[in-house]
Amino acid sequence: MTGEEVPPLALSAGDRQSRIRPPRHRVERRAVWWWTIRVALSLVVSVGALGITYWLWEGGRTWIGPVLLATAAAHLVTGAVMPSVRYRVHRWECTDLAVYELKGWLVREWRIIPISRIQSVDVARGPVQQWLGLATLRVVTAAHEGHVKIVGLDADVVARAAAELTAITQATPGDAT
Repeated sequence: MTGEEVPPLALSAGDRQSRIRPPRHRVERRAVWWWTIRVALSLVVSVGALGITYWLWEGGRTWIGPVLLATAAAHLVTGAVMPSVRYRVHRWECTDLAVYELKGWLVREWRIIPISRIQSVDVARGPVQQWLGLATLRVVTAAHEGHVKIVGLDADVVARAAAELTAITQATPGDAT
């Protein structure tokens, strides 16, 4: 077992057995491009703003120069490492019992939302996601930290998952809080 795996835990759910385990599905491979493009856009904006400030404000050059270089280096390292690590780690799954998500590249987060607690199911597609044919599935509960935001999925998969989750949620008794 690697450090990324979580051992299954059998729980009794009435007369049926449930297994709490890592989610099964990976995000789309195109998500690596999406994450890389987001880092590149952030690099252009932040380094561009610092570069303009460096160029226009002569008195601040002694401290803006090192900040500019550190910002550029951090973005380059993040762009080189983060997308592939996130792709290896990110997992998701929707069942008739719960929505599962495992994410993170520096800090790993494993989240499970029982179907009976779901209040809304949202689909989001930004411009770069639309261009790459990707979407984000967001499942929300009433709890402060009660949401799962599964990014980097194929747009058609997200549409089907949202429709299925909506149908399952409507048919599941519970208070959704």
